[in-house]
Amino acid sequence: MQRLNIALPKGRLGEKVYALLENLGYGCPGMTDGTRKLIFEDEGGVVRYFWVKPSDVDIYVERGAADIGIVGRDILLEHNPDVYELVDLGFGKCRMCVAGVVGETPNPNRALRVATKFAGIAKEHYAAKSREIDIIKLSGSIELAPILGMSDVIVDIVETGSTLKENNLEVKETICDISARLIANKAAYRFKNEEVAALAEKIRKAVAENK
Repeated sequence: MQRLNIALPKGRLGEKVYALLENLGYGCPGMTDGTRKLIFEDEGGVVRYFWVKPSDVDIYVERGAADIGIVGRDILLEHNPDVYELVDLGFGKCRMCVAGVVGETPNPNRALRVATKFAGIAKEHYAAKSREIDIIKLSGSIELAPILGMSDVIVDIVETGSTLKENNLEVKETICDISARLIANKAAYRFKNEEVAALAEKIRKAVAENK
């Protein structure tokens, strides 16, 4: 058996996924001890885990530092990494949406000003509509842009919609549904296929049973 290198996203999603993996027999000492360590190996040589920034998981997997990883579909759509997508875990469900000020309709005769940290998703979405856009790249507090008149709309992740409502914003359209996905490095999928396939199948069954 070959050791699997697994990239987990820091935060609640990663902790939830690790709990699932631990229940499936892929536990590793020290993972939940609150330590600042980033790499954990089990003594049996079955798994090695890395805690990484959620938006970097796909990079670690694509580059081969990790054999598999768990990442949000939003990151996959934005980065379009050269990896295999194996399982929809159903965790972290939300939507990628276009939102704007309640009741306002942007001027269709000029480029649509779009504030977002998901420039790739926004460009692809509006290219399909043949709509000219002006991307305003922001890192946080995206909701401020239309409120202050800097943008016409935002493209962002919406979970409950409460933040939008509190700021007099509304969903104008839903681009796609988002959830966590299990991805694999293409070379690892070939050379560690037995280990990767076995883990993927266990996760797939566990997800199906919890639906």
